[in-house]
Order: sequence, then C-alpha cells, then structure tokens
Amino acid sequence: MNDLVREYLLLGLRYDRLVDGFVDAFTGDPAMKARVANEPAPLPADLARRARELRAELPSSGLPEDRAGFLDGQLHALDVSGRKLAGENVGFVDEVESYFQVRIAPGDEAVYAAAHEALADLLPGDGPLAARYVAWREREVVPPERLQAAVDAFSSDLRDRVRATYPLAENEVVAYEVVTDKPWSGFNYYLGGYRSRVAINADLPVRKSDLPKLVAHESYPGHHTEHCRKERLLVEGAAQDEHTIFLVNTPECLMAEGLADLGVRVGVGPSWGAWAQEIYADLGIAFDGALAESVGRAVAPLHRVLQDAAILLHDRDEPEDDVVAYLSRWALVAEERARKSLSFLTDPLWRAYTSTYVEGYALLGRWLDAGETGEQFRRLLDEPLTPRAVQAAVGS
Repeated sequence: MNDLVREYLLLGLRYDRLVDGFVDAFTGDPAMKARVANEPAPLPADLARRARELRAELPSSGLPEDRAGFLDGQLHALDVSGRKLAGENVGFVDEVESYFQVRIAPGDEAVYAAAHEALADLLPGDGPLAARYVAWREREVVPPERLQAAVDAFSSDLRDRVRATYPLAENEVVAYEVVTDKPWSGFNYYLGGYRSRVAINADLPVRKSDLPKLVAHESYPGHHTEHCRKERLLVEGAAQDEHTIFLVNTPECLMAEGLADLGVRVGVGPSWGAWAQEIYADLGIAFDGALAESVGRAVAPLHRVLQDAAILLHDRDEPEDDVVAYLSRWALVAEERARKSLSFLTDPLWRAYTSTYVEGYALLGRWLDAGETGEQFRRLLDEPLTPRAVQAAVGS
C-alpha cells in the first residue's frame, strides 16, 4: 500500500472517532480500524493539520494524476471538516464548496412558480394546489404490509437489468430492512465483499412513484453497484486502497449521490412509469405510471427548494419558522413534513449534504448528456472521477 494512502485511511478513521458516522463505509484492513479504536481520542485541529500535510505531499507521492486528484479533493474536505470541528467559523456556502467542489446559490422563485402551474394542470380540482398535491401524495403511499414485496420486486428487476450492462460478482447481494428515527429516507451500508444492507426509514411514508427510484438509488445501479464495481476494479484489480473507505462531506459524496439519483434513468430509461406500473400490477397494487411520470417532471425544479432552505438557515440566519414557511410554500409540503426536513438540514453531520443530491444530479446529468449514456455512466461507476474533473469535461 502506498504510504500516503495508508495515512489517508488512518486519518479518515480518526475522524470517525470524533463524529460517529463520518466513515460511511470501511472495507479495508480490520487491524487498521482496531489500531485507531485503541488510540487516544484525536483533536480536531490535529486532524486538520494532518490533512494539510498529506495534501502537500501529494506531488511527491508517486501517485498517478487521477488518484492524486481524487485524494487532493478528499484531503481538502477533511481539512475544512477538522477546522470546523475545532471551532473555526466557515461560511456555509464556502463549507459546501470545500466539501463538494461546487458553488451553490439560491434557486429562481419564478422557476418554482412555473412548476406550480404545470403541476396544477395535472392535478385539477378545488382548493389550494398544496392541498391537492398533498392529497395526491397520500394516495400514492405504498401499503405498509406490501412494502417488502414491492422492494423485492423492484430490486430483482433492476438487478437483472443492471447486471446485463454492468457485470457484477455472482455473489453480490443486497439485504433490505425497515428502520425508524433517522433523518434520511434510505441508506446503503456497504459491508464489503459485494454485500450491502439497505435501510428504509418507515417514519417517512414510502410513495409508489418514489420507491423504484429509492431502490435504484441505494442498490441497482446506484450505491451498491458503484461500491461493488470499485471494489473489484479499483481495490482488488488496481490496489487503489483509498477506495476502501467512504467519507461523508467529501467530493466523492456528490459523485455517488448524483450517480445514484440517475439510477432509474440509466437502469430503465426516461419513460419509467409503464415499467413501474406493470411491476405494481403483478403485486395487485394500483399505480398510474403515466401520471406519476408527468408529476415527476413538473415538480423536478422544486427539488432545489431544500437547498435554498439550507442556505436560508445557515448562510442567512433566517428563523426556523420562516424556513418552514418557505418550504411549505415552494415545496408544497405540509408544515409537519417541512419541520421533519429541518432535522436533516440542522444535523451537524448532514446539514451540507442536501447539495450532493441537488448539484450532483444536475452536474452528472450534463455529463451523461455529453456522451453515450451507457459509457458515461460506466465511467462514473468505475473511475475515481471528481466533481471538478466532470465540470472541466462538460464545460461548467
């Protein structure tokens, strides 16, 4: 193992001593993890300083350009995380850019208003649009007693589709479980050896139009597929041990979330409604795939509203009640759901993370549009690409 890579892995594990969950996945040497667990608790400033030292050593590390570029972004993000944990004041927009290599700004309310008009045409009736949209979403909830069967059906179908294009090890497997009291809707715990455990949060209603996207995001061709491909091709095939650890609030997160959010588009195609409707029909669950597709297209611009809320909270110091009102108005969600969103936006570890979905989907969508979709997506799965490298490639 390259010496600098070994120190990078140790550094990442030490951050997890400060913030539980900072290491999303570690599939490397267990002795390394045990060593860090037995050390005295580290100081954040010391970790930040070590990140800067390792970053300065990259030019003389002997690593090729793509690996050095990947590690440069990771180490810069770790430096900023350490300085924040040590008490340094870092502006929110600068924090996001340091972690994910993108510069965020508020969305355009005129675009949101146009999205509301498009949605109103799809959901005719009396009463405010927000109430009509909430009512439609409530009718969309997967019956809890059928959730496991639906998850299994979508996972099986997507697995077959993905393996035909992006081969996976024969022994790869995903196990699903339902959890509660989490700030997210779903989470992939990659265990190594081509195995994942995917948790689905039952505190948030699982909707029929969202479930195929959730399974694609967490499993096929999303997080599980990416982890499996990188483990085989980069770790086992090329001894790039830096990919045995996955660290929150680093550039690789934006790449992973953007890739995963494109899962249904890549795995099924842009017209996914009829496919999902057929799978639900086999389970005896009614689903209007064409309407779900149309609603999805109409509300897509509103996904940026959650990032706006994070900017209002952390960059402009707006009161939480005002941010809840903003979310309710533009995202068309009930006050209870808006307040639930704040649990994610105010979580110390996750507060910046919304941008990985918003900016990741937009950036990697342009990347797919810039070439042949299948090959462009394969490169996302298999190569240590960074947001900065993708921006340079697509000219933004």
